[in-house]
Amino acid sequence: MATLTPDPCAARRLVVKIGSALLVNRRTGALNTDWLVALAQDVAQIKSTGADVILVSSGAIALGRGALGLGGGPLPLERAQAAAAVGQIRLARAYEQVLAPHGITAAQVLLTLDDSGDRRRYLNTRGTVATLLGLGVVPIVNENDTIATDEIRYGDNDRLAANVAVMAGADQLVLLSDVDGFYTANPAAVAAATRLDLIESITPEIEAMAGDAGSGLSKGGMKTKLLAARTATAAGCAMAITAGARLHPLSALGAGAPATWFTATLDPQAARKRWIAAMKPKGGLQLDAGAVAALVRGKSLLPAGVTSVTGRFRRGDPVALLGPDGSTLGQGLTRYTAREACAIAGHQSGRIEAILGYPGRAALVHRDDMVL
Repeated sequence: MATLTPDPCAARRLVVKIGSALLVNRRTGALNTDWLVALAQDVAQIKSTGADVILVSSGAIALGRGALGLGGGPLPLERAQAAAAVGQIRLARAYEQVLAPHGITAAQVLLTLDDSGDRRRYLNTRGTVATLLGLGVVPIVNENDTIATDEIRYGDNDRLAANVAVMAGADQLVLLSDVDGFYTANPAAVAAATRLDLIESITPEIEAMAGDAGSGLSKGGMKTKLLAARTATAAGCAMAITAGARLHPLSALGAGAPATWFTATLDPQAARKRWIAAMKPKGGLQLDAGAVAALVRGKSLLPAGVTSVTGRFRRGDPVALLGPDGSTLGQGLTRYTAREACAIAGHQSGRIEAILGYPGRAALVHRDDMVL
């Protein structure tokens, strides 16, 4: 059972979703610099505890339309994408400038819905984000609005943030919103509406309470936040909805500011292992005794320990891990295709580039992508 600690500073890996209405002044189209500086201070404090932080940030279109003088109201797709292209530069620069005084490097990661749906792109993104976090970088994730059409859009950054949290194995997700939590009804319309401080299960009654109202610059309503909560908590990530407009919103949340927390029933790694175990394998890797012993000790599977490869699979597909006698030991997600696995099986990892003609990963199945 994951421990629910209503404090971002207690997270091991934290994802924070930031909406356009918090970043950009609705009237002028300018960046809310003081707010962003305060958020960067919060991020630096959290990182000082040893935690990883990922920011999922809206704001590119809002900043771009201000710079281009496009005014308010809905934009045609082409103009929205043009505004995003202009705004993405400004958004990335703003994060770079506020994080740099704390010795923190920022990176821009642009995603579309297709990137989550395609296994290869998903694994590539996951690997890149993991590498950035290992280097102490704060990834700034945004939807790639310059190329995304309605067919490949998330449409709201609440769902994008939840998918990023799952991909990164985060244990906490915080949605900085224009309201301070989830209410029994729209508090702007129903005076008797009350905030629910803790939601342990998203029931039909909870779903019925959600409304669709959003602010002028953001698209997400409570229904999208519930969808995000369902995605995150199923993967072992607790989620909070809290008001983000105040300065230092993450510090305020840690100090007990009003919020709604959705609990997770598993830790992220256990949830991922359960997901892998439930998959139908597309092939098999037979291992020698040395490889079996290494896996039992918690090591990754290297090509040198594979004696044979069966099936037709792509990179990222589930494969059965078989002992020398053919018995099933477990399964995992392969980092190579069946053709590549056949070519490098039995060889040392240092030979992968010479065999395949291009550099590859040392592990055929990483321990994080394996269940025994």
